[in-house]
Amino acid sequence: MARIVVCEFMDERAVAQMAARHDVLYDPALVDDAARLHAEAARCDALVVRNRTQVRGALLEALARCRVVGRLGVGLDNIDTAGCAARGIRVMPATGANAQSVAEYVIAVSLLMLRGAYGATAAVAGGQWPRAALSNGREISGKTLGLVGFGSIGQRTARLARAVGMQVIAFDAMLDDDHPAFADAGARCAGLDEVITTSDVLSLHVPLVDSTRGLFDAARIAGMKRGAILVNTARGGVVDEVALAGALRSGRLGGAALDVFAEEPLPRAAHLEGCPNLLLTPHIAGVSMESNERVSDMIAAGVLDALEAQA
Repeated sequence: MARIVVCEFMDERAVAQMAARHDVLYDPALVDDAARLHAEAARCDALVVRNRTQVRGALLEALARCRVVGRLGVGLDNIDTAGCAARGIRVMPATGANAQSVAEYVIAVSLLMLRGAYGATAAVAGGQWPRAALSNGREISGKTLGLVGFGSIGQRTARLARAVGMQVIAFDAMLDDDHPAFADAGARCAGLDEVITTSDVLSLHVPLVDSTRGLFDAARIAGMKRGAILVNTARGGVVDEVALAGALRSGRLGGAALDVFAEEPLPRAAHLEGCPNLLLTPHIAGVSMESNERVSDMIAAGVLDALEAQA
């Protein structure tokens, strides 16, 4: 019987599936207790994490007998994949399992930001009638959605965007211009500069690696179409938050939705406080009741297969 440690939240049905066959420690608070996490890591055969657990350095060194790390999500910037490979540890992300949740988030916040009318509840209930002020919202139909990154999430987002009448252009440094994914999702392949300068809504779907860190700096944000909306559900380090706040305060951008941040959990951020037309959420674009079940089921099955294939 193998020892499986789950140190962040996971669907309990999937935890039970693993516990029926192996010894499982499920403690979503373990990620915040480094000493105990390292002690448990030293005697685990599998470790299951989300994005907060940093599988590198001292924690990686502690994984003396671990054979597989299950990632409840898709980004791997919190895992030293090369270090894991050198130790014979298989890293297993839940590729595609949360794509629908992220895609729906992108379309939802795009609708909110373009229309600009959905924050009026308190004013209307309080006896105000800001009809004139809120009559200049924009429809999503006919607008151009630009996608930077066109993996499974970008492709799912493109399909939803087409369903609400958007035109879609996409850039992906890893895909050839004639890759069938573009046509299959109803998107036109375009260069990065074109995507930045012509999109009404610009959505980011790239991993955080050396080539994407700070990709949307002050110059690229300044190059966006006036009044455009920026949505980041990828990784916080891709966007210069200070430059973005400046573009919103100046009126250069029409709005932004950030689900990810350079530092998480986000500490009090003076540059974002009181910023107009800004929607902030705590890294939950890919987390819904349904996606949590899919992600958890995929990782539970994968971890069990990996452990039992090596038994």
